[in-house]
Amino acid sequence: MKEKKSMGFLDWLKTGKVNRKLVIITFMLVPLTLLIVFTYLPFTQMIGYSFYDMKYIGDREFVGLENYIEVFQRDDCFRALKLSLYYIVASFVQLGLALYFASILSFKTKGSGVFKGFMFFPYLVCGIAVGFIFKFFYTRGFVLDTVLQWCGFKLDNLPYWLRDTKINNISIAATSIWRYMGQNMVLFIGAIMSVDSTLYEAAAIDGANGWHKFRYVILPSIKTIIVLNMILSITGSLSVFEPPYVITGGNFGTGTYFVIMNELAHESQKVGLASAMAIVLLVLIMIVTAIQKWVERYFFGVGEQEPIRTIKKRQKRLAEQAKGGVQ
Repeated sequence: MKEKKSMGFLDWLKTGKVNRKLVIITFMLVPLTLLIVFTYLPFTQMIGYSFYDMKYIGDREFVGLENYIEVFQRDDCFRALKLSLYYIVASFVQLGLALYFASILSFKTKGSGVFKGFMFFPYLVCGIAVGFIFKFFYTRGFVLDTVLQWCGFKLDNLPYWLRDTKINNISIAATSIWRYMGQNMVLFIGAIMSVDSTLYEAAAIDGANGWHKFRYVILPSIKTIIVLNMILSITGSLSVFEPPYVITGGNFGTGTYFVIMNELAHESQKVGLASAMAIVLLVLIMIVTAIQKWVERYFFGVGEQEPIRTIKKRQKRLAEQAKGGVQ
């Protein structure tokens, strides 16, 4: 009986199983290294900075939780968080418009390709460029005022779109609708086009009109994409920076949480306080995301799982039927 030869190291490396693992590790090595070096290490450093009273250059003084306490005591921080409500409302308007146009352009519509291109184009424009576009668009006597004057409005009766505190945050939040609606529309179109066409045919046979098809066929089929876009839009609304920073510089009550954080870190050189603000925002985003995920499970369900609300209603109905049967 022949003895089995022991496999050498080179022979072991040449085996198919090892080669597959080496290929996976090799391809993952570079992106993981970049992720650790440029994301996780700076993040851990930022957590450490949040416990110090420090500038970029100079001595550091350990202050413990004082920076976090100051974040909750500063009026400008919470006032900036309140401004996120404008952008959250704008995100819902944006999602509604994106879903409306996606429902129309997903089917055979004359010139739909051109409309899709025009609507998606703003998303390709750099955020800084979008800020400058709307800065001149809203400036007194420029584009918007000129168009409104053509429509019969007098310049003296028009508000200062960027200085009037009653309207300036609405004006800036509207820029996010223009920029991101096309992106969400494309995502919705992809989801709608993946819906089985036989469902539309069955609905048509049952006499369903366009609204019924949208409500009972499209919405249930793309609920996962809708919830995903809602999560991304709301979390993005909490971290708005480019529009107010470029358009108004954060003046006239338009400074969002990120703008205030930038001022503290780079102008006031309060690096520790700014780091604490970043950690607080991260925790806030995690809480909001967890709430949204719970709402998704409760009202829409996850994957093939039924919504919790539907399960509870069925259990309640069965309990009532069982109670009636006993009586």
